[in-house]
Amino acid sequence: MTSGFWDERYQGEAYLFGEAPNAFLARQSDRLRPGMTALAVADGEGRNGVWLAEQGLDVLSIDASRVAQDKARRLAARRGVELAFEIADLSAWSWPADRFDLVAAIFIQFADPPLRARLFDNMKTALKPGGLLLLEGYRPEQIAYGTGGPRAEENLYTEALLAEAFSDFEILSLQAYEATIEEGAGHSGPSALIDLVARRPL
Repeated sequence: MTSGFWDERYQGEAYLFGEAPNAFLARQSDRLRPGMTALAVADGEGRNGVWLAEQGLDVLSIDASRVAQDKARRLAARRGVELAFEIADLSAWSWPADRFDLVAAIFIQFADPPLRARLFDNMKTALKPGGLLLLEGYRPEQIAYGTGGPRAEENLYTEALLAEAFSDFEILSLQAYEATIEEGAGHSGPSALIDLVARRPL
């Protein structure tokens, strides 16, 4: 999907996915320490990157949409935190190596299987040894709910897919479950979710 597609989706004053952090991400607060470096992947209007900055992390928020990042900057200003922003086409971005203590990838399921494989590899490389990956997405069952996410089943995650994709990491938690989420107009209602917490080996 092009940046123009996302610019259009993010138009308007309302925050498409709300201003509160993703619930799964917020549940990981005990794993966070002030001063950690964090990458918020496809961070949109900044709800997750801003929250990570509020926890004292040194955050780089990347997204393809300038409209979204303008709103993210306003959100950060209202919350009184600073973080770095970068416009990034994730299919072509120059991913740094061994840079981040944490990579947060929340609902990045615009990626088809070939792009997804590249993104997963790049996120692994971007983590420092011992760094944490926090990943949440929808499972194929989400299509029947129709409460958010892509309509392309191949873009969705299963436990087997994530276990295989991150078999070279230490999987600390991999959970598939149903929950009702309220994340703005974009994600609202009963949802088929899957969460992964994985650590890059030392």
